[in-house]
Amino acid sequence: MHWIALRPTPDAAASPEPTLADVHTALAWWALRFTPLVARVEDALVLEVSGSERLFGGRSALLQQIFEPNQPLAPVEYAQGATSLIALGRLWNGREVAPEALSAHVLAAARPHLPTLARLGVRTWGQLRALPRGGLVRRFGAELVDALDRAWGQRPEVYPWLTLPEVFDAPLELAASVESAPALLFGARRLLAQLLVWLRARQHGVLALELLWDLDARRANTRHVDAHHTGGQQGRLELRTAQATQDMAHLQRILGEQLARVTLPAPVLYLRLRSLQTQPLAGESHSLLPDEVRKGDSLHQTLERLAARLGAAQVQCATPLTDHRPEQMQRWAPWQADTPAQNAMKSGAAGAIFIRARGLKDYELHPQASVWPTWLLPSPQRLPVRGHCPQYQGALALLVGPQRLEAGWLDGTPVLRDYFIARSPQAGLVWVYREKLGSEAATAQDAPWYLHGLYA
Repeated sequence: MHWIALRPTPDAAASPEPTLADVHTALAWWALRFTPLVARVEDALVLEVSGSERLFGGRSALLQQIFEPNQPLAPVEYAQGATSLIALGRLWNGREVAPEALSAHVLAAARPHLPTLARLGVRTWGQLRALPRGGLVRRFGAELVDALDRAWGQRPEVYPWLTLPEVFDAPLELAASVESAPALLFGARRLLAQLLVWLRARQHGVLALELLWDLDARRANTRHVDAHHTGGQQGRLELRTAQATQDMAHLQRILGEQLARVTLPAPVLYLRLRSLQTQPLAGESHSLLPDEVRKGDSLHQTLERLAARLGAAQVQCATPLTDHRPEQMQRWAPWQADTPAQNAMKSGAAGAIFIRARGLKDYELHPQASVWPTWLLPSPQRLPVRGHCPQYQGALALLVGPQRLEAGWLDGTPVLRDYFIARSPQAGLVWVYREKLGSEAATAQDAPWYLHGLYA
């Protein structure tokens, strides 16, 4: 058996602005990464690590990971021992002290009897253990003898072991009332830091979370209650990500964008961060060759930031449809994580989804779809014709075509068109079409021309 006892340093625990909302809870979650046997004893944590040594390549490798510089979440003091009581005694008395020389006051079961023990001249564990067991039981009770047996490994050590909660839910009382929503980000950073510890311990990534805040009802201004406040007494923001993530910097940027659009009707006294949806993270495989270092945010992170800054309805995504008519080939809707475009980004087809119908059965785009224009007009614009030549900011010169399109028979709105790529003297390349004649007796020169698209 090998036990480790640790606790935050007085500076870390008493800091008015700690990095984490609850240092002790965060340290307990962090310790669960190394062993499932973690318990809280007074102001310290005890870890039994002998069962986890092989998983980390031996005791030395495990201890190196636990006490690696900057590895713990906060500065800690620690000690080790063959039992938890020895490790705790060394933590409070001195790391290099032998068990027999540990002071009696660091043994919790002996503290109620310290004045009597001092009069008897008993000041160390060794002196206490040298007394007759029967006399110790009659004078001080069986609890003290049991503690000595546990300290020397003669009795099993049983603790209420800590476990990770299934749902992250952490409150935070603010040091002072906050009257501006963007200022809530300072407290939210502390909660996000604690969320990161919880996610790492569970090896999960967050998909959705919510930030709640309680308003000071005595100073509530109901005239300025917006959509983020229900009942005027509590505010709420919900954050959703397209991919499970542990990137707290990205979540912090999204939260900052959303808080910038919130007006508080009253000062805020309490914050609460709660996870709504998480997902296990897949392990990463590393290559022997150096990988290319990507700079900046990924596509889905950029879209999430834009949606948070501009509003969800302002970021539009195209969903491909099974129709050959250009104006019916896609439907635009607010970008969400479960849209076909987002699914394509997860599979590495980002950017091509707007012109490819991925996942649609029995449907293929026209072979010349690669030369179609970047922008379509909301509705085709009829062009004037002079001398049998269509006009758009000058006479059009037909370059490529015709590309014939016949579709729409099933829904009762058939189209019969011949598409061309043309050059306008002023507008550059444009995409135009000529309607096929419904009557065989008419001539091609009588068919109307329409402008349908522009090339960027």
